[in-house]
Amino acid sequence: MVKNELRNRSKTKVRGELTVENDHDSKWPYAHGRMDPWAKVIGVTVLVVTTCLIYYFRHQQSLWDIVITPLNAPKILHANSSSAAVNPEKFWGTYRPQAYFGIKSRSKQSPVFGFMWMTQLTERMPPPLRHWCDQGDGLDGYVWQMHDGVNFGIQTIQEKQYSIRTEFVKKPGGDHGGDWTAKFHFTPNDPQKPVVVSSFFYAALDEDNGKLDAVLSKGRLRSIKGWNQNVGEFEVLFSPSETSQEKVSYLISHARQLDQLKDVLLAGLKVEAWDKARTIAYFSLSGRKVPKEVPGPNFIVQQVTRQLPFTMEVLFQSGSVQNRPNDLSGDIFTAALQDRVNSFNKKFEQVFKLKEKGYKEKDVSFAKAALSNMLGGIGYFYGSSLVQSQYNKEPVNYWEAPLYSAVPSRPFFPRGFLWDEGFHNLLISSWDEEISKDIIAHWMDLMNAEGWIPREQILGSEARAKVPTEFVVQKNTNANPPTFFLPLQSLIKSMIKSSSPSDKAYLAALYPRLKTWFNYYNTTQIGKIPFTYRWHGRDPTLIKQLNPLTLTSGLDDYPRASHPTDDERHLDLRCWIALAAGVMRDIARTLGQDWEEYDATYRLLSDNKLLDDLHWSSKGRQYSDYGLHTDKAKLEKPKPPPNLHVGQRPPQFDPDKVRVVSSPPSYTFVDAFGYVSLFPFLIKIVEPNSPKLEQILKDITDPNKLWTDFGLRSLSRTSKFYGRFNTEHDPPYWRGPIWININYLCLSALNHYRVVAGPYQETAQTIYTNLRNNLVNNIKKEYERTGYIWENYNDSTGEGKGSHPFTGWSALVVLMMAEKF
Repeated sequence: MVKNELRNRSKTKVRGELTVENDHDSKWPYAHGRMDPWAKVIGVTVLVVTTCLIYYFRHQQSLWDIVITPLNAPKILHANSSSAAVNPEKFWGTYRPQAYFGIKSRSKQSPVFGFMWMTQLTERMPPPLRHWCDQGDGLDGYVWQMHDGVNFGIQTIQEKQYSIRTEFVKKPGGDHGGDWTAKFHFTPNDPQKPVVVSSFFYAALDEDNGKLDAVLSKGRLRSIKGWNQNVGEFEVLFSPSETSQEKVSYLISHARQLDQLKDVLLAGLKVEAWDKARTIAYFSLSGRKVPKEVPGPNFIVQQVTRQLPFTMEVLFQSGSVQNRPNDLSGDIFTAALQDRVNSFNKKFEQVFKLKEKGYKEKDVSFAKAALSNMLGGIGYFYGSSLVQSQYNKEPVNYWEAPLYSAVPSRPFFPRGFLWDEGFHNLLISSWDEEISKDIIAHWMDLMNAEGWIPREQILGSEARAKVPTEFVVQKNTNANPPTFFLPLQSLIKSMIKSSSPSDKAYLAALYPRLKTWFNYYNTTQIGKIPFTYRWHGRDPTLIKQLNPLTLTSGLDDYPRASHPTDDERHLDLRCWIALAAGVMRDIARTLGQDWEEYDATYRLLSDNKLLDDLHWSSKGRQYSDYGLHTDKAKLEKPKPPPNLHVGQRPPQFDPDKVRVVSSPPSYTFVDAFGYVSLFPFLIKIVEPNSPKLEQILKDITDPNKLWTDFGLRSLSRTSKFYGRFNTEHDPPYWRGPIWININYLCLSALNHYRVVAGPYQETAQTIYTNLRNNLVNNIKKEYERTGYIWENYNDSTGEGKGSHPFTGWSALVVLMMAEKF
């Protein structure tokens, strides 16, 4: 039947997908059911080319997109894991570390609450307004004296003429994390010298995500009512006036972004008379200033101006709390705060045992402050990174995601840094393993399909506003030390010991991501020779740098090969991968996964003979990087161009210095003795009976090399790069100063070698004792002298240098005091 019907179709013949009229005069090649051979070739060619183009563009699209494609593996954290319903105890917190005092919830586009202040009746017009932590403010110190990372915090801020004590306590209840109260005490340094201060407390929405309303009575702001989809209804209540001498004003306005709050407040100030004589003026807020083009206010501020001393109390009450027998204020607040203080003190001694070790109360208070600043510096961020791969002509946005993370420095680095966070969690996990596991999970869930994690997380407008443009874009070729394997060593042991189902589930979710991360390093960061590794991101074209930076290593200007090539071998990266392989083996074995390959990798990278073949410099008698290098380099001003005509004035000519090499580079070991040289020792790879360990211990204690009375300097004084600027304007960073994270690793290594059997146990014990004393004593001394813990310390004087407060890895001094390694 089918055949008959086809025969009856006298008008049409079908070939593939083409249909033509059965016309003997047709010029189509398919006429009469025949195809011209050339046309057939052309048709096939078109089909092949079209298919190839489709494949090409799809492949190109996949290459363009891979940098922003999440890893195809289950997330460690569920989508609502930070919500008040799942994790109410950590929902609210001081999660805005860049602010002197800032509170938000762990939710996308959370409403934010914060505090600013201004010293009135001064010669400066207008007086400085404090809001974000800023070294330029010149404060004599600001430090969380106590903070448990979850429930409360007490902070002291020291101005020249007065101090401010901020207190914060949470109270559970309802469906949105409960209530909290903040209290601010202003105390003059000299009661005989009157000081007038304005305190500003505000509520703000991230863009217009929610609603804010001012509750006014008799021209005063009594409270702020608000709503947000993640926190529900809430009200901010202000304590009533204590005296008629108190001047109160308010601002109801709108800020386009959270990083503009201070500017909007300054624009809302007006000048008023302080007294009836109108001889003295002060600055107050000007009431309602909401632009007509916006839907309503998203920024409301209360200002209280008084002569010191005075106290201001602010209550946040969740609308979901149905049964509130009393407000968290007054004596109730004081009692709740004291309960938290007592619990903190008890737990601190249980964990670190400093009183048991004989430390004085002053020393214990210092250690509590160091820990508290680490915990008080934990932030919650939401947004997307700006990233780029070799396939993207322009940077593209990573997917939006949350990040719960500590920060290195509240004024200078108030954002997440990948390699810093591994060190941070050595301390955090000692205090609270659940916080640490939460932080690690947030970071690991940021992994893309390649196994790459952007090493610097700049999420949200407030974080972006603090970063120079040249550091915003993150490149997927650039790794960072996988330091999360440091805290994971102890966390894994603890989770194995607990045998809880939640811990096993956590490890099971973590493992695929760690596996992909490990593979990323072992495919993108490997060297040309087997079993070698190389940091990417070094730029050989930068002629203004004495030694091209290696930012990805975390050791910035530490001297590497002077002329970057693909043939470099970087010692520290090889050791980091050895550490990672050992931890991966332990996790895999715990989960019943294949662990032998990780064990083989660990053994291979820990093999001292192979390590010596690749990285031991017989000339320098040290472990070293290898690459195309010369020490014969310096920075010089270029010579001005010759005049074109006799008598012509030379054009203005003042360029930056450029690198001049007086001896051509050659492939050799880079014998710049310093932190990198120590890595086989720091990661405990060197065998306890190795003569090379004896050499390392000898070099560590040589004052002409690394030893100082304040800790180990980063680069030997005998190095030609010691103390040298890397550009005309960039002073030495890792070329002499003492860094606490590497010194902590050194103490940990010495603690290991003083315990394991070997001929150098006694030497390691002596060095351990002296180095630990030097580090702890100097960090404490500088804290007492300056009010700050510092980014690094001068190797000649012990003075704190760099950003401050730097209570990221410098807070590891607590573990040094407690001898927890």
